[in-house]
Amino acid sequence: MTVLDAVVVGSGPNGLAAAVTLARAGLSVQVLEAEDVPGGGARTLDLGLADGVVHDICSAVHPMAVASPFLRAFDLPARGVDLLQPEVAYANPLDGGRAALAYRSLDRTAAALGVDGPAWRALLGPLVDDPDGLLAVALGDHRGVPRQLGTAVAFGLRLLELGSAAWGARFRDDEAAALLAGVGAHAITRMPSPSAAGTALLLAPLAHAGGWPVPRGGSGAIVGALLADLQAHGGSVLTGTRVDRARDLPAARAYLFDTSPRTAVRVLGQRLANRVARGLIAFPRSRGAAAKVDLVLSGPVPWTHPEVALAGTVHLGGSRMQAAAAEAAVASGRHADRPMVLVSDPGVLDASRVTATGLRPFWAYAHVPAGSSVDVTQAVIAQVERFAPGFRDLVVASRCVPAAELDHHNANLVAGDISGGAVSVYRMLARPRLAWDPYALVAPQGRAAGYWLCSSSTPPGPGVHGLSGWYAARRALKDGFDLPAPSLSPWD
Repeated sequence: MTVLDAVVVGSGPNGLAAAVTLARAGLSVQVLEAEDVPGGGARTLDLGLADGVVHDICSAVHPMAVASPFLRAFDLPARGVDLLQPEVAYANPLDGGRAALAYRSLDRTAAALGVDGPAWRALLGPLVDDPDGLLAVALGDHRGVPRQLGTAVAFGLRLLELGSAAWGARFRDDEAAALLAGVGAHAITRMPSPSAAGTALLLAPLAHAGGWPVPRGGSGAIVGALLADLQAHGGSVLTGTRVDRARDLPAARAYLFDTSPRTAVRVLGQRLANRVARGLIAFPRSRGAAAKVDLVLSGPVPWTHPEVALAGTVHLGGSRMQAAAAEAAVASGRHADRPMVLVSDPGVLDASRVTATGLRPFWAYAHVPAGSSVDVTQAVIAQVERFAPGFRDLVVASRCVPAAELDHHNANLVAGDISGGAVSVYRMLARPRLAWDPYALVAPQGRAAGYWLCSSSTPPGPGVHGLSGWYAARRALKDGFDLPAPSLSPWD
């Protein structure tokens, strides 16, 4: 019987990052994927809504493609992935035709914010000036003291401020406060809160330091680059292969799970120590969730504020207090009258996404209570129409995947939880359980295999960064094979 060195369950960005790392170290690696197309939350698919139009089924805009230490070392541009940078990283329209705009330039953004420009620069400037320090604080494995102590302190002080009732004290006008609230809403949680503040303090500086790019052709371009490298180093992917029990796993010396913690418990059963299994099962899901709406438009969005059309991402929550009210409703288990909606029109940057007849995809997430079965298509259209009158007339076709059904195409997104579990200060440290090594499930001993968790349920948490897979794979190499981490360079 052939025994593989490593098996990776799940082919999302973290699973592929783990597989690439292991294969580059010289191991025989096989990835098992339940769906027919690999890539997890970074797939780009033809949904059958219109000829020639493809949609990103989960992630669409990728600040981590240029920020993640793993993806930076992997060097996506050198592998042919064209990361298109919008002039405006993200925008937040306001009622009355106004809008707050986050340009790639910190200075230009501050100038556009008028009276609040100095406050915006003072808040984000120290983090923009030391992006590596910021990433070490926010995207590490949270198991050590960052070397960039000054940046860690700056981040911590701002986290205390923005995560408290003082979260709007710096700003005098609506625009800057709304701009920051829109970014914090990516956490899908109450505002103010430490988790929303931490999200804002990571993503907002990255807009000025590296940008929020859109991959040409869609998110699947990132998956394609990872798959090509894996196969070039002898690895393979088996699609349409669901792993429900331990007997579904081929023989191997190491197993890495890009799955939810509960899936790992179900598969491994008694292989797990009771305390480990209890900790994994107890890891809570997020109370907030996302419902996905894919639209086909006959033309570009007619935003009232023309510069919103330059943005790769648009946050539709209105003012800071309106966004906070919408997120509070979701956290309480209710649907907001005007939900927080995140949208992207990739055709603004990528002409390849627009057909010869002018049809184009439109991507949207609406924040809803976990497990919601509501079709939010009309709520999303109404929120866009609020800031872009006439939008409704451009809609040619639509499809909604309610939160309760997101796991039909990605088993990790149970109840619409796109964060891989609760996001809080405690749960970023005890993710998915309180343990010094959050990735280890079963330590390898002698000839017995080792098991690791490498999904976004482990540090550093959600996002298309590959870091959870990279960190877990490096531990598997060290503890299971006594091998160093390999180079990720495309030239090696």
